[in-house]
Amino acid sequence: MDLEFGKGDWSSFEEGISREWLVTNGLGGYAASTLIGANTRKYHGLLVAALTPPVRRTVLLAKLDERVEAGGLFYNLAVNHTGDGVVESGSIHLQRVALDPLPLFTYSFADMFLEKRVFMVYGQNTTVILYRVINGSQPAVLHLRPLVNSRDFHWTTEAGRVSFNQQPLERGTCISTVPEVPDLQLYINEGEYVPGDGWYRGMFYTEEQERGQHPYEDHYLPGEFAVRLAPGEEKTVTVVASVEEAAPLPDGPALLAAEMLRLQHLAEQTGLDDRLARQLTLSADAFIVERRSTGTKTVIAGYPWFNDWGRDTMIALPGLTLVTGRYSDAAEILLTFARYAKNGLLPNVFPDAGEEPAYNTVDASLWFFHAVYKYLEYTADFDFVQEHIYPVLRDIVDRHIEGTEFNIHMDEDGLITAGELGLQLTWMDAKVGDWVVTPRHGKAVEINALWYNALRVLELLDSVFGQQVSRPGLTGRVGESFNRAFYYQQGGYLYDVIGQQGPDIRFRPNQVIAVSLPFCPVRGEIARQVVGRAWQILYATYGLRSLEPADPEYRSRYGGNQLQRDGAYHQGTAWSWLMGPFVTAYRKAYGYSPQTREQAGRFLLPFSDHLRQHGVGHVSEIFDGDEPVTPRGCFAQAWGTAEVLRAYVEDYMEVQPPGRERLARTAANGADA
Repeated sequence: MDLEFGKGDWSSFEEGISREWLVTNGLGGYAASTLIGANTRKYHGLLVAALTPPVRRTVLLAKLDERVEAGGLFYNLAVNHTGDGVVESGSIHLQRVALDPLPLFTYSFADMFLEKRVFMVYGQNTTVILYRVINGSQPAVLHLRPLVNSRDFHWTTEAGRVSFNQQPLERGTCISTVPEVPDLQLYINEGEYVPGDGWYRGMFYTEEQERGQHPYEDHYLPGEFAVRLAPGEEKTVTVVASVEEAAPLPDGPALLAAEMLRLQHLAEQTGLDDRLARQLTLSADAFIVERRSTGTKTVIAGYPWFNDWGRDTMIALPGLTLVTGRYSDAAEILLTFARYAKNGLLPNVFPDAGEEPAYNTVDASLWFFHAVYKYLEYTADFDFVQEHIYPVLRDIVDRHIEGTEFNIHMDEDGLITAGELGLQLTWMDAKVGDWVVTPRHGKAVEINALWYNALRVLELLDSVFGQQVSRPGLTGRVGESFNRAFYYQQGGYLYDVIGQQGPDIRFRPNQVIAVSLPFCPVRGEIARQVVGRAWQILYATYGLRSLEPADPEYRSRYGGNQLQRDGAYHQGTAWSWLMGPFVTAYRKAYGYSPQTREQAGRFLLPFSDHLRQHGVGHVSEIFDGDEPVTPRGCFAQAWGTAEVLRAYVEDYMEVQPPGRERLARTAANGADA
């Protein structure tokens, strides 16, 4: 895709910091900053290492600022903001930025050019900063100043609170702090390292101030690298930042070639020539990471701050791993969560500190059925499902019927009810202190649609594996109860929740999720009414609003401190991931004609433009509900990327999942297929 930017994209500091880039390492570690190089979040850094993959993310190298001395003049390429304002404005020398697919920054000053590329070594907590300097007519010196830290990426550091110690390396330094954080190795392929001992004080993070967080931080200045250039000389300079015991040699071109080859392979194995699909495939790679505790793959929910969450993982799995042809990764992820199933529930989140996972979710285990069904559509790998997954699915259904934690149980009508005071169990899970913003206790519409879908999937697998259906007649009863209980005839749509106080008639997008599922109890005119109303009222170009604007509790903008942000999170904020279910539901409801395919394109193609905003090359988590639907939240979100990609490939490009026909034949023939 055309992810290239020029001076018009950073004509002001505010515009320059509105776009952020990201590279990752397959472990949960990453490097990220703004397009112009100013860190605006405490989460920004050139080496944010995942010390216990994919968690314990630790900021070790915040920045590497460049300054060039030539002809008696200094050209400062750094951009930094403190409490005194913008104190360094190196973006005046920034000529061009391109993601091809790794970020490449080109600077022009005097009669010199400097190119900088940032990437990570896959599978290592190692960042490489590769420079290509084309010197002009004067002798020159390239000065590189590292800004170092050693703290959890949720925290900030104050000068003097952490003691840094240095030991010399060949053309570099080894910096140590506390025993639980490994040493940071900083080294270069040529030139010299000049040690120092100072602090960069008062870096100001505009995004943290916007979020109501502490916006100031100090960084340690251990010294600087200096590289001399003769007149007319062209030189390649590699800087490596690593915490690995076997850190790589500072051969930037070779390390870059390996990473570019890996990314090229990912794009090619999809078999898709479409540019948007390929870009989203590369974005998907950022979220698929290793979990050391299980030895298998998992999914980071979003950058820069989320961990691997069960609900997000199951929703994102089809787009991240199946559409992209990463079937073995899909199997590993399913296996990881199957192993951690407990009392019929999947983990909601694996904590940073490695303690027991939290299981406070009613939908993760039901989305698991959907992910398994999609896995079979793409792979037809019944052997894997029968051996590793099928027993877990049967147990989940049994536990839901009998009742499990968090008041999750099947009611007399066959529908699932869940939750109680103080709990937030659905994906609309914002909570501030004891305030559950959208409690949704009782029978939620998408939960019961997922329950119906799960029962149908299990019936299919029972037939395929020659097992007697464990609950004969239950699926039909659930379908009848669903339509009888949830249809709001006066409004022409579905209730969002049926609780103790009666049905909730607020119009939310959860019913669209219900219509989109492979096995859905809602069909025909009711499905068209639901989708049509969602299009009219909730559609906001890059997502669906979480609440209709006419509702008195609607919040049009997401921002402010945590109370303000969480109060708007599911009360009007538009969510990108909902575009996937919306487009799928639209085509299911209105038929698979050339006209509906063309309309699916109108819904999805605007993301080609969005990929130039916020997190460049990635789909943002959320957007303001009102125009101009400004992107907010995580600048790179797993289920947003995944569902846009899945709907784009399946519903717009109409690429058939390769195992779908075999799945249909096997299901029709049962165990004899």
